[in-house]
Amino acid sequence: MDYGYKIGGGLDFPNKKLRILWFSPPDVHVPNDGHGLGNGPLPRLVIAEVLVDELSHESQGIIRKYLKPEGGKQAVLSSILGSLIWEKPTWTDFKQLAKESEFAAWTLIHGYTMNHLDFAVHRFKHRFSDIKFVKQHLEEKGFKLNSDGEILKVSQDGLLFQVSSISERLPATFADGVTEIIPASYIEFTQRQVLPEFKDVPHDEIKEFHRREAFELDNANHVMKGTRFTTKF
Repeated sequence: MDYGYKIGGGLDFPNKKLRILWFSPPDVHVPNDGHGLGNGPLPRLVIAEVLVDELSHESQGIIRKYLKPEGGKQAVLSSILGSLIWEKPTWTDFKQLAKESEFAAWTLIHGYTMNHLDFAVHRFKHRFSDIKFVKQHLEEKGFKLNSDGEILKVSQDGLLFQVSSISERLPATFADGVTEIIPASYIEFTQRQVLPEFKDVPHDEIKEFHRREAFELDNANHVMKGTRFTTKF
């Protein structure tokens, strides 16, 4: 927020003990290169918070064993470097935490790295500006797509479309020497339709604020299952 980002809205996931806030970027003028971008070249940011105090005492104990009071100051740097700002967890702690909160366990081993990257399909050119074509193209190329709640996820108002991949599975070596295959990050594609009140705005004048804002709780629930653990603990 110190750099001009503003809170656009949020979602609560009581069952997952998660709170999510999304932030809209500041306006940045890019002459001759930012046409149609609306908010300029900077991305929206979505930050998820595990509500630690609402987890069981056992899970809270595991998390707080690794967290350090001063660690948050290095969160941005650690996310860029892809490094942890706490000690690498043991497999025992990881699998125990994953029984209650897969998202918390994911963060414990991956740190503040990017959970997923979302492409705004409506900013693409030609056929790729249609999410149905993007879905077809990914399927033809053999990508595994998240089929929880259908592959093409549509909001109740029909103005938000989402397709996401299944997270890549990578080997991780834990502090106690155990190496296991766990979910990493995934890619999402989103198409935001023009709001009804702006349907008469010429296509080449459409900006981001003309399109459907925010996220959809049901869609988000299904999309997040792309990082679901396949191992049963």
